[in-house]
Amino acid sequence: MKLAFTLFKYFPYGGLQRDCMRIAEECVRRGHEVDIFTLQAQGQAPEGTTLKVLPQHAAHNYKRYEQFAEQVKALVDAEQYRGVVGFNKMPYLDLYYAADPCYAAKALSRSWFYRHLGRTRSFLAAERAVFGPESSTHALLISPQEQQQFERLYGTDPKRLHMLPPGIQRDRLAPDNYEQLRADKRRELGLTTEQKMLLMVGSGFKTKGLDRSLRAIAALPQSLRQQVRLFVVGQDNIRPFQRMARSLGVADQFQFLGGRDDVAQLLFAADLLLHPAYRENTGTVLLEAVAATLPLLVTETCGYSFHIKAAQCGVVLSEPFSQSQMNGRLLEMLTQPQRERWRTNARNYIEANDLFSMPQKAADWIEQVLSC
Repeated sequence: MKLAFTLFKYFPYGGLQRDCMRIAEECVRRGHEVDIFTLQAQGQAPEGTTLKVLPQHAAHNYKRYEQFAEQVKALVDAEQYRGVVGFNKMPYLDLYYAADPCYAAKALSRSWFYRHLGRTRSFLAAERAVFGPESSTHALLISPQEQQQFERLYGTDPKRLHMLPPGIQRDRLAPDNYEQLRADKRRELGLTTEQKMLLMVGSGFKTKGLDRSLRAIAALPQSLRQQVRLFVVGQDNIRPFQRMARSLGVADQFQFLGGRDDVAQLLFAADLLLHPAYRENTGTVLLEAVAATLPLLVTETCGYSFHIKAAQCGVVLSEPFSQSQMNGRLLEMLTQPQRERWRTNARNYIEANDLFSMPQKAADWIEQVLSC
């Protein structure tokens, strides 16, 4: 089959982008032809696929998204693609990979003014084009909580909603030479055995709660704070957080690594993953940390936080978020370590659950829906 994948922004280190690439690679492996349409791109397309950049020009992003959807529709019709698989909400999709949370639920919680902004109306229209009762688009879901939201707010036919398992990469699994890899990476990062390496992974630093992490580190007793180093991996504007770190007096504890290809080794090297996100549909890095047997401190708002509770390999902060609660739990995790118990629990959970087959199951649904 000739397939069109659509993605507003294509770059190597975003979670949504990695999911798109892995599903595309699986479709190509099965003999399908995949073209990826995007507004803007960094990096190379997955082997066997074609990256097609369709830049749009408008004063507002939401207008660019609307124009992009119309141009993709025209090209798909002209070139007779079998189907369109979208990784952002937009009209004319045959399947949508639902990595983003329900926008209608967010809009309902905001003011009348917010709900009537042009941007809000555009995003709601795009979401209704996917989940509304008049739509025929099938959605590939990765969060049970979001499925309930879409069914409640849009009355979506459950037959169009298909739940996928997680899809972490197996190179995140702690290997037999884990201790050696850990020591090598810590040495490369300039860490001593006494220092505590905290790690955050993911683009969108504000949403991921980097400010919360900096405040929690600043609240540690001085003697402990001096032994802590926070490494941040991802692509975003780091400058506001560098200024914040200086104002909190923790600039020496904070290091920005940018986008990286060695995330697996960083997970092995770290002592704790921090992910105090304000909102997070799933949070694939949470499961990557479980695979790496790395303890976690995360917020309950993360869609995959239920895995951390079930695995008993870290701490889940309850909602509504409390900075003082996070400060206290971080102190406890650094001074009352349960590392070996958490690592054992993580290994047991990985062995008992399917956390790897998302790309394969997504490709199964693409084939099934488009063959009808």
